[in-house]
Amino acid sequence: MTSVPVYIITGFLGSGKTKFVTEMLTDENFSEGERTLVLCCEEGEEEYDPEVLKKANAVLVPLEQVRDIAGHKLARLDREYKPERVIIEYNATWLLETLYQAKKPDSWELAQILDLVDATTFEMYLKNMRRYMADGLKEADLVFFNRCNQNTPKSKYRRAVKGLNNTTRVFFENLDGSTDDGVADEDLPYDVKATPIEIGDEDFGTFYLDAMEHPDRYDGKVIRARGRAFRMEDMPKNCYVFGRHVMTCCAEDIGGIGFLCQFKGEGPKTNDWIMVEARAEKSFSPLHNCEAIILTEQSAKPTGAPREELVYFN
Repeated sequence: MTSVPVYIITGFLGSGKTKFVTEMLTDENFSEGERTLVLCCEEGEEEYDPEVLKKANAVLVPLEQVRDIAGHKLARLDREYKPERVIIEYNATWLLETLYQAKKPDSWELAQILDLVDATTFEMYLKNMRRYMADGLKEADLVFFNRCNQNTPKSKYRRAVKGLNNTTRVFFENLDGSTDDGVADEDLPYDVKATPIEIGDEDFGTFYLDAMEHPDRYDGKVIRARGRAFRMEDMPKNCYVFGRHVMTCCAEDIGGIGFLCQFKGEGPKTNDWIMVEARAEKSFSPLHNCEAIILTEQSAKPTGAPREELVYFN
């Protein structure tokens, strides 16, 4: 059975999904005349050009109600149009779980999820419609901010996204058409040249994300931070996870972040709050299954909990 790649383009109304899909269809590096089924799950301000669709060998099918993706609708569309590729312009307020649970042809195979974000409304939606905004950010392979200007706090937005989905790629499109990944705009709230690098309680999330993206920055450095000692199965001998609990979306969605920390002698008790001073080394981390930093404990002293026990990335 030949697989049919499915591309999901999600985002709020007005985030530029239709324009983005049109660019996909007209991009010679992406489209080579494959029969493409475009499923549009909401009616936006911009419409598809029939001539563009015809030239791209694409057919547009609107799915205006969430019930339209239920039942055997998708299977019927597959039989009718026999697509070689499917692009879904998805309504972010339907939540991706609805699409995941919908009955789909066995040949359909998820290829990529892209989340488009209007930089001018990002903070408002994240604050007032967090569940829906976070849904796409947590699942996306690529998050693309558009309508960025010189005042867009890219570093702040990048950290907010990475806090929800550390593996996604983040790009920013500026008003002049140029794009960048926002990394050059990083504004760390602590001095990485200090010995030790003092990580404030409120900055632990920033430290975690930056160390995961840029382990070279901390290689050979000594850090000092407050966190907890966690134990996990299959952990290397004489190691614990030094980290914190983090709220990624809502009060019901709390996870953990941290790094492997090697120790000698008697280690801290599980879940104890400790003030750790440790040397960081860039290495393969079995905890993250990628290059990260491994800590070697120099000292670990019992301490009280910080004023805010949870880490927030935004």
